[in-house]
Amino acid sequence: MDQLNELVTRIDNAVWGPVMLILLVGTGVFLSFRLKFVPVRNLGYALKSVLSPEARKSGKNGDVSAFAALMTTLAATIGTGNIIGVATAMYSGGPGALVWMWISAFFGFSTKYTECMLAFKYREKNAGGEMAGGPMYTMKNGFRNKRFGLILAALFAFFAALASFGIGNLSQANSIASAVRQSFRLPTWITGLILTALTLLVVVGGIQSIFKVSSVIVPLMAVFYTVMGVVVIAVNYRNLPTGMEQIFVMAFNPRAIGGGVLGTITATLMNSIRYGIARGVFSNEAGLGSAAIAASASATDDPVQQGYISETGIFFDTIVVCTITGLAIAASGVLGMVGPDGLPLKGVALTMAAFESAVGPLGRWLVSISIILFAFSTIIGWEYQGEKSYEYLVRGNRRLIMGYRIVYSLIVFVGATQSLDLVWNISDIMNALMAIPNLISLLVLSGVAAKETERYQRVLMRKKKEKKENRL
Repeated sequence: MDQLNELVTRIDNAVWGPVMLILLVGTGVFLSFRLKFVPVRNLGYALKSVLSPEARKSGKNGDVSAFAALMTTLAATIGTGNIIGVATAMYSGGPGALVWMWISAFFGFSTKYTECMLAFKYREKNAGGEMAGGPMYTMKNGFRNKRFGLILAALFAFFAALASFGIGNLSQANSIASAVRQSFRLPTWITGLILTALTLLVVVGGIQSIFKVSSVIVPLMAVFYTVMGVVVIAVNYRNLPTGMEQIFVMAFNPRAIGGGVLGTITATLMNSIRYGIARGVFSNEAGLGSAAIAASASATDDPVQQGYISETGIFFDTIVVCTITGLAIAASGVLGMVGPDGLPLKGVALTMAAFESAVGPLGRWLVSISIILFAFSTIIGWEYQGEKSYEYLVRGNRRLIMGYRIVYSLIVFVGATQSLDLVWNISDIMNALMAIPNLISLLVLSGVAAKETERYQRVLMRKKKEKKENRL
């Protein structure tokens, strides 16, 4: 087993190496220029759209409101990576890794906009009258070469369904059980039973149940964590200028500060870039194609409008939540410190130490509660994405789909009670494999995306002109 785990770890490291990161970010760079940076330029419009009353209305051309669809996407993306992943990036790549997370997010706006817009454009209705969409339908309906499109679609759906059990289930359940055990001394098997029951209660109810829970839990958890993070930053405000200097200087010249050494942290430019981009991509999932599945259920009127609404997921996930974690760590001065065991603080221990620096022992509990909320929302959000991928493979067989829901819920108990390094590494590989066909489809259909974007841009410009004339 150890040899197998070592082999899978090597494959995982190779798959998620520089080539994959270049493909993900490179696709974002290409699409940004192809779309003339319109997704970034219209970010204000996108945020205004998702926060408007219209975004909360459901219509005949979708299963749920645009707001509910976005919250389900955020349920799947805002997870332990926003707390643990950011801390890991700053430990392994230095504080400058946060800047590279922002850079990856900047180009990720165009990637997420494009994959969600195309998925909405090429979605279908299934036998039950629900919207069915995502990269697999984009490939199926958007490619001129139908055979090639169907092959890529099947591959994406297969890898996405498998990945749902790893990134969206086992690892999240394990993180919850570990946090509960450390902070509240509750045995993992009890946590596992509670999690399994809650997951069953939500996912067996189907799409509407998942969307309703996501629409409540995601805003609450995001506001809770953001407020707590701002409190930590405010309490440590005297250290914030120094922390910001370290973030920006060490992003491009790590050796400019103390020879690149910060306590136990020895940063290099390559590590800063590597871990910043990698954790940024893992966090907001731009390029994986997962967000496009929930976006396809939206009742938005236009594919481009849905693309804009969906791209705000990166803003909330990376620009807001990940930044809060990064600034809290930088301002607290705990980066590079060692714990009571003499080992360097990293991962969740680093984030907990940052919060404890401001509010004492309560900080550990606040981080634990955030992990529980973030991870549980990821479990239910990824269930929907995995189910829709599985639905595509089984051609809408309702019995098999219900079987998927039950098995998915039971797997939560396994994740909560077992150490599954092997499974986690395999799920990482599945994430990379689902990204490849999605990136291919984005590049192939970039011309369609450009035409749709130009069409809607003319509409926006006309509305802006009419609004200006009405004021006069």
